[in-house]
Amino acid sequence: MNKSKLLVIEDDIELCQLLSTLLALEGYDIDSAHDGRTGLAMALTNQYQLVLLDVMLPQLNGFEVLQGLRLQSNVPVLMLTAKGDEIDRVTGLEFGADDYLPKPFNDRELLARIKAILRRTQSHDSKSQPLIHGDIELNPGRQEAKCQGVILDLTGTEFLLLLELIKQAGQLLDKNQLSQLVLGKRLQPFDRSLDMHVSNLRKKLPVTSDNSPRIKTVRGHGYIWLTNA
Repeated sequence: MNKSKLLVIEDDIELCQLLSTLLALEGYDIDSAHDGRTGLAMALTNQYQLVLLDVMLPQLNGFEVLQGLRLQSNVPVLMLTAKGDEIDRVTGLEFGADDYLPKPFNDRELLARIKAILRRTQSHDSKSQPLIHGDIELNPGRQEAKCQGVILDLTGTEFLLLLELIKQAGQLLDKNQLSQLVLGKRLQPFDRSLDMHVSNLRKKLPVTSDNSPRIKTVRGHGYIWLTNA
């Protein structure tokens, strides 16, 4: 099996070297960049399975890199944010990051997040049959979603979220359950990552013929994919 190729965009050269060494020891193929402009250009070559992206970068900051990247690529992105900075976390998720990790972090947590992202974005069986529900068609093997015949521009996380909701259409999916299925992690207090991914997915889904909502929020509990959508 080929090694996953990761890109680390981090302006702290010492930290970048430490991360590169750690990840290389885990069997990953690592490239690195120390400014946002160079990092964006490298990320857009479409040769990486995951990008680790710091927020504070010269030339282009992490959010500008992420915005530029999402215009052309759905490569998974793990944002590295300042400890306790909720605004950075929410902004990163709004711009299309798959997950975030506050600094300082320990090695085991970083590796767990990376493995979880790669697992959920690469694990679909190429022989899986397409799933059709109403005007939505999902092809898990290609990680492709169509609505009303048009391909949706979804990240890997958004695709998996849509897949899980539709597989259990009409049923309440508890937030904790959905976080485990989609994000590969337990839902933590004040963690809005799942809510932000649902919000991003809602924005990308075309309106229904009768303008009815596709996803219902059950406050304090979870989400339901409405069967009439």
